[in-house]
Amino acid sequence: MRVVLLHSALGDSRLWRRQIPVLSQRFEVAAPDLPGFGRTPMPRAEFSFVDAVTPHLPGALVGNSFGGAVALRTACAHPDRVEKLVLVASGLPDWQWTEEMTDYFAREQAAVDTGDLDAATEVNMEFWVAPEHRDEVRPQQRRALELQTAHDEPPLRWPEPFAPSALAMPVLIVVGSEDKADFQTIARHLAEQVTHAQLVIVEGAGHLVGVDRPDALNRVLLEFLAA
Repeated sequence: MRVVLLHSALGDSRLWRRQIPVLSQRFEVAAPDLPGFGRTPMPRAEFSFVDAVTPHLPGALVGNSFGGAVALRTACAHPDRVEKLVLVASGLPDWQWTEEMTDYFAREQAAVDTGDLDAATEVNMEFWVAPEHRDEVRPQQRRALELQTAHDEPPLRWPEPFAPSALAMPVLIVVGSEDKADFQTIARHLAEQVTHAQLVIVEGAGHLVGVDRPDALNRVLLEFLAA
């Protein structure tokens, strides 16, 4: 089985460097850089993140944060091509964010609007990333912001809305015990909505579960994907 790893918006495919060698012993692994991240520039014309993922399918989809939201949308749009779905601290379309999150979004955007990408990067490091991992994640985030501000942002196309409750494939939902309250609530919400879902809380992990607690996430992934 192929396993496709979709990174969070805090970096790029390198965020999966602790998972790729372990999963590759059992599966064929793909870890693309989504458009506007890592080695993939931001398109100039209308594009779709889902369309960027589908060439890597069929297989199992594993997504963290924004990558989780893309994985969920992809699974809803192409359920016949997604064998299993893993949502790690996943975002959720149209979620009503708390004040903590809207304040963070505003601070990041204010820095981007002034062209201070270093400041925007630090907003993200301080809000999301454990101090011991910031030197690793910082250049990935800075690179993403450079790509995303290199030219005017093109229109973004998403598939038609689709209820996650209709998903028929096995679904694993993972969230760190130290993640932001919004993402812990989203994880529990999805676990209630999706018929075939399991919920795993990784103790001591924040938003980047695979960076904070790689051994724990690797064990959970291997068990779920190999079942």
